[in-house]
Amino acid sequence: MDRSWMRANRLSTEYRHGVMEFLQFAESNAELERPPPEFPPLFLCPCINCANKEPKRTKKEIMNHLICDGICQNYTQWIWHGEVVATPSVSHRESGSVDIDDRLEDMMRDIGEDSFKRAHVYETLCSDKDEPLYPGCTNFTRLSAVLKLFNLKAKNGWTDKSFTELLELLIQMLPEGNVMPNRYYEAKKVLCPMGLEYEKIHACPNDCILYRKEFVNYNHCPTCKASRYKKKDGDSSDDEVTKTGPPAKVVWYLPIISRFKRLFANANDAKNLRWHAEERKC
Repeated sequence: MDRSWMRANRLSTEYRHGVMEFLQFAESNAELERPPPEFPPLFLCPCINCANKEPKRTKKEIMNHLICDGICQNYTQWIWHGEVVATPSVSHRESGSVDIDDRLEDMMRDIGEDSFKRAHVYETLCSDKDEPLYPGCTNFTRLSAVLKLFNLKAKNGWTDKSFTELLELLIQMLPEGNVMPNRYYEAKKVLCPMGLEYEKIHACPNDCILYRKEFVNYNHCPTCKASRYKKKDGDSSDDEVTKTGPPAKVVWYLPIISRFKRLFANANDAKNLRWHAEERKC
């Protein structure tokens, strides 16, 4: 539904038609909760003064508020009036593929031995880079095979479960003595040293807040009251959702210092990053 009317002049025909469409939308999504005929249905008012807070009002009152005061400009997702905001379960991925056949040495050098000292995994990574996938194999090492498979997983949006099933099938198809990981978890451990540090932060499913700082111990969003955790089958209310359940939404945060260290570890990338300061012609 077009919502450009929200920014139009409140005296214009476009704005008035938009208000009517909004009220019709709210009423159509409240059919299941309609009160007896002698009582008019009540809704939260999204005007700039009420801001979807109690008390609820009639359609006529809301229309007067929206015409006189205007609608909240940031209320573009009408979650308080029946709109369901879909959260994609699989993030959009680039369709392109990355050729990694001849870049393992560069990747190892860019990451550097110092990055692995505390984890004691540098020798393991070097071993996986040189170990044939199976006795006599000359095309793939354990590391290159896992990298190729993860590249396909990311490109085609495979689930972790389907990736594990593929690994189990490949183990049966490959000659005896192969070192292919048998589960997604084991394959991920092979690549774990090559990943950046990251932090997982719980977020409101409607993107209101991040559960950090003053909100770190909250179980419900203070803005939209949505649960921090997903409901399980059989849960009849948000009160039954506990902190042991999976979060409704998670944001992956990459610390900026680690990202800069990785960028400057490569000599060519570091030169490009310094170009503005060192080579730019004023």
